[in-house]
Amino acid sequence: MERAPAPALAALASSVWIQRVGNEPVTQRHEPHGGAEVRCVLGEAPRLLGPLTTATHREIPAGGTVIGMRLRPGVLGGLVGMPADELTDLDVPGADLWRDMTRLTDSLGGAATPKAALATLQSFVARSAGDPDPLVDEAVRRLMPWHGGGTATLPALLSISERQLRRRCRAAVGVGPKELHRILRLRGFSARVQASIARGSDVDLARWAVETGYHDQAHLTRECRRLLGVTPGEFLAQSTATCACGHDHAASYVPMLRPEDGRSVQERRSVPA
Repeated sequence: MERAPAPALAALASSVWIQRVGNEPVTQRHEPHGGAEVRCVLGEAPRLLGPLTTATHREIPAGGTVIGMRLRPGVLGGLVGMPADELTDLDVPGADLWRDMTRLTDSLGGAATPKAALATLQSFVARSAGDPDPLVDEAVRRLMPWHGGGTATLPALLSISERQLRRRCRAAVGVGPKELHRILRLRGFSARVQASIARGSDVDLARWAVETGYHDQAHLTRECRRLLGVTPGEFLAQSTATCACGHDHAASYVPMLRPEDGRSVQERRSVPA
């Protein structure tokens, strides 16, 4: 189940999770979302999955318990103390990035409960993070799907050259502004899909495409194939099957909805059944 991070981590991560795997290994799809992920199979060392430019798959061993967090776009460079684009599309052992991984691994594996292990991991990340680039933070905010804008006006709005914006965005996020815009736009569509599944409402791919910034449904289909390897219809079917597990994924998708839509989802979740 995904949930909001601890208050000390709220500016760095959008969600955290605990996942318990049954008697069979699970292949999990990881989608581009503009950020990175820190995750750990308890008993093993933590790993970092860098910013993705296309969907990838990872296998979780049978009987394992995984804890992790999804970092916000723009956080990674300050967290690892190196240009984030050096980690794009990579799955890296934590020992390659941070000291004291042996001690942290022992602490996580020896925690009384997975919840306690997750709290330890969150504390570690909160302590390790450096200051984010405020200009990139503003660029990320302006590229969120509900703004409906693109990258063309960003340099003027931020009083910076296109070249400098691209350099700073790659250093903090791992991808340039144009690629980040494409990823966040698709995340906006994905959030619409997940919110619709949670509500049990009707599917309207054409309307969702336009509302999240695509020219039309054909444009959405091309981008969905490029970033996820599937069509929007296939993604909808896969998401429906995944969400049938009964787990609450709102912490992951609500931040990508328009603020008023996100509040509506949260209000419905707070009403007792």
